[in-house]
Amino acid sequence: MVDTIRFLLGDQPVALSDVDPTTTVLEWLRASAGRTGTKEGCAEGDCGACTVVLTEPDGAGGLACRTVNSCIQFVATLDGTQLLTVEDLKRGDTLHPVQQAMVDAHASQCGFCTPGFVMSLYQLYRTYPDGGPPARETLDRALAGNLCRCTGYRPILEAAERMLASPRVRETDAAEAKAVAALEGLRRKTGLAYRDRFFAPLNLAELAALLQAHPDARLLSGGTDLGLEVTKAHRTIGKIIYLGRVAELRAIVRTNTHLEIGAAATWRETVPALLADWPALDELFARFAGPPVRNAGTIGGNVANASPIGDSPPVLLALDAEIDLFGAAGMRRLQLADFFLDYRKTALAPGEAVARVRIPLPAKGRRLRAYKVSKRHDDDISAVCGVFALTVENGRVSNARVAFGGMAAIPKRAAACEAALEGRPWTLATAEAAAAVLRRDFSPIGDMRASAAYRTKVASNLLLRFWHETEGRAATRAVHYG
Repeated sequence: MVDTIRFLLGDQPVALSDVDPTTTVLEWLRASAGRTGTKEGCAEGDCGACTVVLTEPDGAGGLACRTVNSCIQFVATLDGTQLLTVEDLKRGDTLHPVQQAMVDAHASQCGFCTPGFVMSLYQLYRTYPDGGPPARETLDRALAGNLCRCTGYRPILEAAERMLASPRVRETDAAEAKAVAALEGLRRKTGLAYRDRFFAPLNLAELAALLQAHPDARLLSGGTDLGLEVTKAHRTIGKIIYLGRVAELRAIVRTNTHLEIGAAATWRETVPALLADWPALDELFARFAGPPVRNAGTIGGNVANASPIGDSPPVLLALDAEIDLFGAAGMRRLQLADFFLDYRKTALAPGEAVARVRIPLPAKGRRLRAYKVSKRHDDDISAVCGVFALTVENGRVSNARVAFGGMAAIPKRAAACEAALEGRPWTLATAEAAAAVLRRDFSPIGDMRASAAYRTKVASNLLLRFWHETEGRAATRAVHYG
């Protein structure tokens, strides 16, 4: 069966029936659509030169927009969306206010990265609420997925401040309504089946049938990792089942006991739900990739990918998360700690997909901190990610969860360290004793990101930092343990 990939490019409808579904959006834009403003810098979602904006109906009569890295986004995932590139911003001879602010602030030099910055700023321009200038941190976070190699960031940040300080030019109600109507016209009643190779089910029933019919198909959500198999490893991927349109997998629900996050919920949707219960995770998730990656990547993909250096698994392990797996036979539930079996190997059976992650709501007296150690502050992969969750009652640790990424072949809890904490008074002496035990919990490798000795020392020091922070000691950053 051959279906058609249908989307809007700007305000023009596009229908593709002969393109390879794993062609990247960037490749299609430059080679087929003639839109060369979008650049390839890294081909792995790190530099932001390829940033574009996708919009979809928000369910309230308007449009939700998000930036994504077109270099690792497959063109088939555009079905039902609107794709905006830097060429769509200018109206006649008039620059968009974002573009004009970049000109006025002299924020471009070689210009290679400029279109990506413009699109990230455009997304901010459309979504930032009125009511005063943004904090510098807001701008830093909005641009964390874009790198500049020659101009430096000061004039770009100045451009961001200028564009938000001026009266903003909004899309007219008529223009937005027209785009919403066009996208609603593309809405499917049943899932996409493209060239018997790319399938995009709309619900669990369709997904179950596809999993049974194609148990060897690769599962795709945000594509922030699978895309690299095409762009970096130059592999040919066979059949793909795209989970990003399955309604049940996009839901985020808070029950009386758990926060349940659908596997296809993006990190942009997931992080606010997590921070509502665990605000201490804010710093880690602010450094969790850049916005274009968080706007595409999903919690289910980050977990199922089973990378030993993924940032979310240590958090979820420390929070005692469970995972629901879905297949043709129905749903089954595991403790997340039982899901990771070996390097890149999980408990997923053929024909199964991650359905949701279930996290118990925080208990009274629970203390939580998450730390990411990497060479670069923003948009970088962890050398070590450590997460500590303790319940302290009457001065004693009644429950301890200590989890790390980057310390073993899988994301892993530090069982001996946890045992050294539980039942003991939450004192510096206890923390130091547990830190010593922690050194025996893991045998990390050395690689380009950090040596084994560095990882071991950092992991122990993070536990001591956690003690100082939760006990309210001043000048925590000045405390060093060798």
